Amino acid sequence: MASPILVFVLLSLASFTFASDPSPLQDFCVADNMSPVFVNGKVCKDPMLAQASDFFKAGLDMPGNTENRVGSNVTQVNVAQIPGLNTLGISMARIDFAPYGLNPPHTHPRATEMIVVQEGTLYVGFVTSNLANGQNRLISKVLNKGDVFVFPIGLIHFQFNVGKTNAVAIAALSSQNPGVITIANAVFGSNPSISDDVLAKAFQVDRSLVDHLQALFKMNN
Repeated sequence: MASPILVFVLLSLASFTFASDPSPLQDFCVADNMSPVFVNGKVCKDPMLAQASDFFKAGLDMPGNTENRVGSNVTQVNVAQIPGLNTLGISMARIDFAPYGLNPPHTHPRATEMIVVQEGTLYVGFVTSNLANGQNRLISKVLNKGDVFVFPIGLIHFQFNVGKTNAVAIAALSSQNPGVITIANAVFGSNPSISDDVLAKAFQVDRSLVDHLQALFKMNN
């Protein structure tokens, strides 16, 4: 049986499920991943060929591998994993954290995110877009088991395990394919690289530091 907390998260998204993705015009539109046609989303396969497996994924109870440089792992459940999510405007993810593990600052360009903590204690937050006074406000909170927090669409946000034990969160997102832009990876690990002159001036640091960071993120991407 599904966790009552997980059911709550999914049902809570019902009011804004279609905030970013188009509303469906039929019962379902199982993604045809073999189609060569490019559309805004994915092409539907014949609904008469739909199977239960198109709407199913097992294994979200399995912890992700957090043995990496940030100490976290995101197990995605979007249209790439469940073709039946195509046009339904919703997806989810499991986020595992090692002690003091971090899900680094990132954005979802196509989705609002809601998380519920299942185990552990997380420090989470998001940063507003530029305010009239030129500042960017941080809105943050420490979450414990059972707590829920929302990250508005497109805003930079993060989650950090402040505990000495592993932590787990379940996220629901208002898009079948929310996308993710990890800020440090995008800025310092892009291919081709952003000019170090640009980054040195933007971050007000020496070019040698930018070169070091670019080499580090290129190596780890």
